[in-house]
Amino acid sequence: MTSMVNSTVLVTGANRGIGRALVEEALARGAKRVYAGMRKVTPAADPRVTPLALDVTDAAQIAAAVEQVEALDILINNAGVAIYDDLSDRSVLEQHLAVNLFGTYDVSRAFLPLLTASRGTIVNNLSLNAFAPLPIIPAYSLSKAAAFSLTQSLRAMLAASGITVHAVITGPVDTEMSRDFDVPKASAPAAARAILDGVVNGEEEIFPDAMSATLAEAWRSGPLKAFERQYAALAATAPVTS
Repeated sequence: MTSMVNSTVLVTGANRGIGRALVEEALARGAKRVYAGMRKVTPAADPRVTPLALDVTDAAQIAAAVEQVEALDILINNAGVAIYDDLSDRSVLEQHLAVNLFGTYDVSRAFLPLLTASRGTIVNNLSLNAFAPLPIIPAYSLSKAAAFSLTQSLRAMLAASGITVHAVITGPVDTEMSRDFDVPKASAPAAARAILDGVVNGEEEIFPDAMSATLAEAWRSGPLKAFERQYAALAATAPVTS
């Protein structure tokens, strides 16, 4: 992808924070239609934005959203939840997995026919905690690590269909989700610009803020990325058995 002009984009979790900023940035880059998925639908001021009722844990809402979206070039799985915990309550872990892992999985699977038709793009907004857990939010960290593995797997499995899959390794961003985390933070608009820059530039892993950017070169040239490529090459030639 060299430009987002005339593209059709769907952003989940679009009502606030990075999601809202991604909607605005996609419009600024010339997208012709942006579907804004959110739990509680609010009207859009820009006629190019179509709000969608889209709770990523609700199968019926996902199916209804698919019926409303006529075509799709870029799916941005941005919806997420982060709750402070100590792994003592299994239900908190399940809540994180339901949104951050299975929500990403279910939405991606549901829109695969449209993305296959357009040879489109999936962008999964993850976290630095996918690389190393932050002990004050371990359930969140665990879910993002699983979502990162999902992203790598989809990248390898969908390559033959012409679909590209990007992982956004986000550090601290000034949003409601991170308001109690007292560290320097990037602004949501700056993070959105960097995310879409990475998509346009074809970066498989996108590091959209100052903290995450410190890891970018080491990751891209490191042994784990090389290992991912080796496995992806194996998947391209190995038969799939049930």
